[in-house]
Amino acid sequence: MEVGALTEHLDVAQLALYIFWLFFAALLFYLQRETRREGYPLIREHDGKERVAGIFMPSPKFFKTMTGRTVMAPDPATADKRPLKARQMVGGAGSPFVPTGNPLADCIGPSSYAERPDIPDITFENKARIVPMRIATDFTIADRDPDPRGMPVFGADNKKAGKIVEAWVDRSEFIIRYLELETEGATPRRVMIPMNFAGIDKANGKVLIGALLASQFAGVPALKSQDQITFLEEEKVMGYFGGGLLYATPDRQEPLL
Repeated sequence: MEVGALTEHLDVAQLALYIFWLFFAALLFYLQRETRREGYPLIREHDGKERVAGIFMPSPKFFKTMTGRTVMAPDPATADKRPLKARQMVGGAGSPFVPTGNPLADCIGPSSYAERPDIPDITFENKARIVPMRIATDFTIADRDPDPRGMPVFGADNKKAGKIVEAWVDRSEFIIRYLELETEGATPRRVMIPMNFAGIDKANGKVLIGALLASQFAGVPALKSQDQITFLEEEKVMGYFGGGLLYATPDRQEPLL
């Protein structure tokens, strides 16, 4: 036999190639299992039952977060059990769902959101990450940028919804994340506007929100605290404004052509 040959039909190079193939197959299997740590078990849309990924479901692991919490993934207890507030348009698999209640708040389509932990995000200094500027007093708005505080807010119907009373900043990213709006009416309340949904008209000194009508701002999900916002509250607020892009008016659900 030649140098490097193990048998008449197998040499070291072939053996190394076979070992690599086995390693690569095992790596793919491992990665496929690890991708199922979040978002599983799935829920079947037609009967609401759980659908597990068989041998590709990984065994649970425990993770310790920066805040000291210990979470398990995958965790069957975190499966989405919220009732579906929608019905299928014509029935059958693949049929579109039609909202049966308030589509802005019922977690349907663009208004859907994940049930993230109801705790605030924090910085490496263990402080709340997203806070109003009345708390983050070391933050200022650059002179060259418009200051939205005090500006009136107008919805997609060009009606006044209220005025901006505060800006909420991200201590880690050094940007404005939310605008705090005080609504109009006999019972005004303060709600959050995601900054990426706001258009500031510097020339006319006003804020334009195309996602919602002026009357719909009163329904924006409330915060538990006026000094911080939790992961879950962010999801709900973003979902409400995202839903407005499709459900704020009936004509937005119609085809463009």
